[in-house]
Order: sequence, then C-alpha cells, then structure tokens
Amino acid sequence: MSDVPLSVLFGILVLLIILSGFFSSSETGMMSLNRYRLRHMAKSKHKGAMRATKLLEKPDRLIGTILTGNNLVNFAAAALATIISQRLWPDNPDLAVFVNTILFTLVVLIFAELTPKTLAAIAPEKIAFPASRALLGIQWFLQPFVWFVNTIANALLRLVRVDVNNTTPDNLSTEELRTIVREAGSMIPKRHQHMLISILDLEKMTVNDIMVPRTELVGIDLNDDLETVLEQLRTTQHTRLPVYRGDINNVVGILHTRNISRFLTSGEFLKEDLEKICREPYFIPESTPLHTQLFNFQKNKRRIALVVDEYGDVQGICTLEDILEEIVGEFTTDVVSAASPDVHPQEDGSYIVDGAAYVRDVNKALKWDLPTDGPKTISGLIVEILEHIPDAPVCLRIGYYRVEILQIKDNTIRAAKITTDRKIKLPD
Repeated sequence: MSDVPLSVLFGILVLLIILSGFFSSSETGMMSLNRYRLRHMAKSKHKGAMRATKLLEKPDRLIGTILTGNNLVNFAAAALATIISQRLWPDNPDLAVFVNTILFTLVVLIFAELTPKTLAAIAPEKIAFPASRALLGIQWFLQPFVWFVNTIANALLRLVRVDVNNTTPDNLSTEELRTIVREAGSMIPKRHQHMLISILDLEKMTVNDIMVPRTELVGIDLNDDLETVLEQLRTTQHTRLPVYRGDINNVVGILHTRNISRFLTSGEFLKEDLEKICREPYFIPESTPLHTQLFNFQKNKRRIALVVDEYGDVQGICTLEDILEEIVGEFTTDVVSAASPDVHPQEDGSYIVDGAAYVRDVNKALKWDLPTDGPKTISGLIVEILEHIPDAPVCLRIGYYRVEILQIKDNTIRAAKITTDRKIKLPD
C-alpha cells in the first residue's frame, strides 16, 4: 500500500464516500416512500415502483443489505483514511490519528450521511427508484451473508418477544383517513374534501340526527273530509307523503303524488282509491347509523322511511335525499324552510334561533360548536342544561354561547337569542 500514489488513495477514498452516501440515501429514500402511492404506481407498471415494492416486501432483508454494504464501505474508508494520514504525517503518528478522526468524521457526516439522507427525505422517489436497481443486484450478491446476519438478529428479537413477521399494517383508521383528506391541500378541491369527510362522518350519525321530527311531519289524514285531502294533494310541495288515519302511528302507506294525478284530472276520486295506490310503509329504527341506512335504502329500493322508537311509535321520517344532503350539501329548495328560516341574524351580532332547530344545523350554518352529543334541538339542549322547563324567560351560558330564552309555549322553548364570544375565559 505504501507504493500506491496518494492521488490514487484519495480517489479510492472519494469513491468509498460516494458509495456510503448511496447506501445512506437509499435507506432513507426507501423507508420514506409513500406506501399507497407506491402501490398505485406499481399497479400502473412503473418499473421503479415495482422494484421498490419487491424490495419492501421483506424489509429486514432490505435493511440488512443496505447496512451491510454501508458498514463495509465506511470501515474500508476509515482504514484508508488512516493510511493516508500516516503517509502525510509519518513523523507524528499521534497528530495523524487526531487529524484523521476529526476530518474523516466531518467528511462522512456531511457528504455520506446528512446531505444524502436529507435529499432522500425530501425527494424519496427520485432517490429510491433508481437505487432499487442497484439494491436488487447487491441483495442477490450479499444474500448468504445477509441471511446469516438476519438470522442472528431475528433470533435476538425473538428472545425479547418481538415477532419479526408481524409488520405494522398499512390499514388506516377513520380518523387517520380524515386527517389525510384534510391535509391533501390543493390535491383535492375543498368541496371534494368536504364530501369525503362527510362520508366518513356518516358512521358517527344516526337516522335520529337528520330525520324530520314528528311535529313537522306532513301527511294525508284519511279522517279529514275529501275536500281537505284534495286541497292538500294539489298544494303539497312534497313528492312522497305518508297516509294515515287519525294518528301518524296508524300509517296506511306511502303515497307518491305522481300516482294520484290521473284521479285529480278525471274528477273521480275516492279515499279508497288513495289507499289502493299507496305503497306499503317502510319502518326503520331511530338508532340506525346513516351509512347503514344508505345501504338499506339501496337494497330495498326505497327513498323514504318512517322512523320509529323502541316502542314502535313513529318519531319522524327520513328520506334518501336527507342522507345525500349530508354528503353533498343542500341540493333541493325547501319552500317551507326558505319562507321561515330557523336562524335570524340581528344587527347587534346575535342570532334569534327557533327552538325546534336542530343543533347540528345551527352549528353548520353559523360555524359554531354547540354540544351535539345530547339533545338534538336547541330547545332540548337548553332544557338539559337547566335541568327543568323554565316558567319564564331566563338567561344561561353554554360554553362560549350566551343564551337568552325569548318565548316559551306548551312546555317548549319556541325561540332563543344566542350570542357568542370567544374572548370569554371559561372556568376549569
């Protein structure tokens, strides 16, 4: 080695530093690859992605290959750097060792570790895909040695009760998927992000959260006189109506107003005809999750259902459109709601809210966060907080919201004035 020119030794040392940088960047690049994007690219027959996928199928073998190559190169470079330092300072070996340690550590840290790994972390695909070709060849060449080293390492891991075959699954929880959608940025348009998150939220909501309550239910009462029924059919804004006798619990069926048009034009109409063209009612429990009910609507070829409680009493109705609007937002015009909205903004920044308004709808409209894990309506929420039905208008605070009851009728809060102030410091 003493006969080899210093220029050749420096050239070999530079080559070893480059190889060390290759192994360091390959390790970071391969481990930083997005597994879902990699899987998609591999299915699209991207050669680099297919090679990387093959290597990552057995991560212990890949890491063993990279670490074996990296350590061999680093040890060879350290030995060569020692020889070069001794050639440069033959009369002072202590100085040669000191200078070699400092300089070699800095060179390896900057050029073989920090810079390559940072670059690979920033652009893993640009590093990992080209490197995968070389890594496959190195893995084949070092296979006996890597197998021997991995066998010993895996045995040691088993001693501490670590199952090397039980790798972390790529499955995402609902919350993790929701975070990915939110952080997608410009890759997914805002409206599409909202729709995707709304789909994920369906499993947390039940039919009871979105149904039209019994008090607001519109239907045909067969006990009414014929003229009243005809007038209701001519002026209704709804396509499907429940038909009942006297009480909504005595449901006869669901009427599609399209089927009644021929009777209205002919002038020959009897209540018996109405019963004949009604479809059998479809009942669902109020605790049914929305994603389940969406599937049930599709399976049963239905668009409207009567919601019942545990005692079988009708609590309201739920339609397919109600569930779809939870995903895409309002896409129909509700004439009744447009004529009398539940939320009325005031000049002083407060809002007068109908007591029958749903808490979720108020939160959605005003970007508020009133509690939704209890009663569904504003009236129910206030009564739960007070723990009694007030006899006269009172004021209370719900979190950051100051609520002033304006009207009470029939043991129900009909209207409340709500003001929000985020500056208020709530007690612990």
